[in-house]
Amino acid sequence: MDVNRLNPILDAVAGTLPQLGFQTVVKKGVSLNGPVLAWQGVMINIGMMGSIKGTVAIGMEQDAACKFASIMMLGMEVKSLDEMSQSAISEMANMVCANACTRFSDAGLVGVDISPPVLLVGKGGKVTLPVPKVISVEFLVDDIPVDIHIGLND
Repeated sequence: MDVNRLNPILDAVAGTLPQLGFQTVVKKGVSLNGPVLAWQGVMINIGMMGSIKGTVAIGMEQDAACKFASIMMLGMEVKSLDEMSQSAISEMANMVCANACTRFSDAGLVGVDISPPVLLVGKGGKVTLPVPKVISVEFLVDDIPVDIHIGLND
């Protein structure tokens, strides 16, 4: 997978999350995976279409998702992933991917669009992304572990 296609997404993560109330966004690790991803709480999937095709999936454990939504909702206590907190974290994924589209356009890759976010909630789930390889990047966002899974067709 071309690094020129990964960097706009990773830069969008690092650039968008501070706008949503987070103080630190630190990249912790990178791994190469197949298309099947296991998740233990929340997975938000957004498709990419146009001149770049593939998917971006953002995963975190359920407790982490509650903390994440709480910060996005200006410190409101979030004990469970109700409709409002699910909407907040879905909107975060939407904003990150929309920002990535802008960064692709700035780099000359015009015509990239995204699908609405699909939010999966539960424990012990698996999702199969429609690509052969996935780059997974682990971030620590204000001490909240967040995994960004990027699968783009070459």
